[in-house]
Amino acid sequence: MSRKRNRRASGGRQASDASAAGESSYVCDACGEQIVIPVDPSQGSEQEYVEDCPVCCRPNVIHVEIDEEGESRVWAERE
Repeated sequence: MSRKRNRRASGGRQASDASAAGESSYVCDACGEQIVIPVDPSQGSEQEYVEDCPVCCRPNVIHVEIDEEGESRVWAERE
């Protein structure tokens, strides 16, 4: 079972912590909706990519950090 807890990332955005083996979530910086995404640790311990919000269609820069224990931290910023 993955452990999830929300906290504030730098810049006032919410970050989510979760197990890197499954899913995590971020809050869209444009509309405020919580978006669940898969986390793929095979792509590296620090990831950054652009993804359109499935709710408001605005682009977000998604940041993923995975620590040594396999816990991920995910947050988003407007592109």
